[in-house]
Amino acid sequence: MTAVMTTADVYGRLRAALAEGQPAAAVTVVRGPAVGAKLLVLPGETVGSLGGDELDATAVTLAEESLLAERSETRTVSAPDGTPVDLFVEVHPAPPTLLIFGAVHVAQALCRLAKLLGFRVIVTDARAALATPERFPDADRIVRAWPDDALREIEVTRGTYVAILTHDPKFDEPALLGTLDSPARYIGAVGSRGTNRDRRARLEASGVTPEKLARVRGPIGLNIGAETPEEMAVSILAEIVAVRHGRPGGPLTDAEGPIRGADGA
Repeated sequence: MTAVMTTADVYGRLRAALAEGQPAAAVTVVRGPAVGAKLLVLPGETVGSLGGDELDATAVTLAEESLLAERSETRTVSAPDGTPVDLFVEVHPAPPTLLIFGAVHVAQALCRLAKLLGFRVIVTDARAALATPERFPDADRIVRAWPDDALREIEVTRGTYVAILTHDPKFDEPALLGTLDSPARYIGAVGSRGTNRDRRARLEASGVTPEKLARVRGPIGLNIGAETPEEMAVSILAEIVAVRHGRPGGPLTDAEGPIRGADGA
């Protein structure tokens, strides 16, 4: 339900939402009949108003689109009377989640680096001796379970990035089968080209469509010649960041257009 509130109230609710890790978008009229009016869009809730139900509904749609793209932007829409209205959509996505299958050495380095980049990290492995707080002190959550059981406990969203690192078909393949139908933004699987070819062939033979298998990035990571667990973690995270921002991941020397964010230099 939309409530009419002051700008201070809207930003107070925004601060509370961010403290709780909720995704939020603040929509502000920057040109039009009600310059300065604000609408805060939260999961299942709106706070404030831009001056009318129809414009508020349009703003909610724009906010959801911008949150999905993780990009703040100004959009021009029409008021009910046809007057053009510019809306600035300021997005605050929920922190991305890195879901790691396999509590291996690479996973330890990946967990540490991902936390530095602001990811919420979940580590899952059925091997209790590996999936421990001592080995993963930076993890937000450790789930000791086989992939099928772990996925019943973990919500996979559009903001989830999956790294499958176990090198063992009895772990890797259930993890892939369990995440290919999810909205996860990224699914990567460790292994050589031959390992990934064999894995894809087995999964396709079991009924997984080529279209679904095309979602899997395997071998996982960017081609930087990584050898150590730390270098492999950098390679994997670099690919994840590139996917998150819609970039190809090649060298900046050969890039065209902005190199930082949507509008950076």
